[in-house]
Amino acid sequence: MGLWDFMKKTDINQEIKEYSSLKGAILLDVRTPEEYREGHIPNSRNVPLQTINRITQVTDNKDTPLFVYCYSGSRSRQAVNALQHMGYTKVKNIGGIASYNGKVER
Repeated sequence: MGLWDFMKKTDINQEIKEYSSLKGAILLDVRTPEEYREGHIPNSRNVPLQTINRITQVTDNKDTPLFVYCYSGSRSRQAVNALQHMGYTKVKNIGGIASYNGKVER
């Protein structure tokens, strides 16, 4: 990682394409259940940041690729840190649904 890589903005739309190409990957929405019901990316699973320790109900395989998003990217960054501390090895913060251009389910 270069010195200025932290300045790069994650493109959630590009990350969704990467997620779709990885067999067994999980798209994780860490917003509240209410936010999730208002609209979420298709095939995403809702595990709110406040209950991120319940990720084992979705997968207990620590090598499962997890693509994590929220509204803006802030909660997903916190969730990624928590998941890494829990031992998950393939965790990626893909940013916020606010920048997503694709289909949304309700």
